[in-house]
Amino acid sequence: MLTPRIVFGYHGCDESTLRMVLDGGTLRPSQNAYDWLGHGVYFWESSSARALRWAAEVKLRPKGTIQRPAVLGAIIDLGHCLDLIDPDRAQLVQDAYVEYLRQCKEFGVPPAKNKGPESKARFLDCAVMNLLHKLSSEEGMPPFDTVRGFFVEGQPLYPTAGLRSLDHVQICVRSPECIAGFFRPNAMR
Repeated sequence: MLTPRIVFGYHGCDESTLRMVLDGGTLRPSQNAYDWLGHGVYFWESSSARALRWAAEVKLRPKGTIQRPAVLGAIIDLGHCLDLIDPDRAQLVQDAYVEYLRQCKEFGVPPAKNKGPESKARFLDCAVMNLLHKLSSEEGMPPFDTVRGFFVEGQPLYPTAGLRSLDHVQICVRSPECIAGFFRPNAMR
């Protein structure tokens, strides 16, 4: 039996999405080919400010889908979590990467590459994570409900710092039933 691990997650979105979900609607899982942790619904763990910053950045993009940046809070039970902060889980990802390269070679397809500043477009990571879930399913393993990872991002906080201005923990929810409920964060009211 899994011990519940409850976390607060924050999803950057448009105000209309926030209202729709609080009125009983559902979030659509992201299916982008560059999703950092594979396909699912994304949350910043314990950082409504980081979620709002992301939503504001999306608003400024030429094809931005956000007009009025907002933050949706969620109470998440991580369930059966592929927690990449746990070093024991790293081998699963490494094995999936090796299999991904093997399949690319077998089918004569060039492997995906992460692109952009700080590799923000994570095409390779997404392909590896999605393959990991597929392989786990084919091997009869229980599906992962969530994926959790720590990301180093932004400028160093001071010379030679190992900490950066936008470091964060991100959660990808693959099983919607792991979301116990949604809320509007107090700071956003």
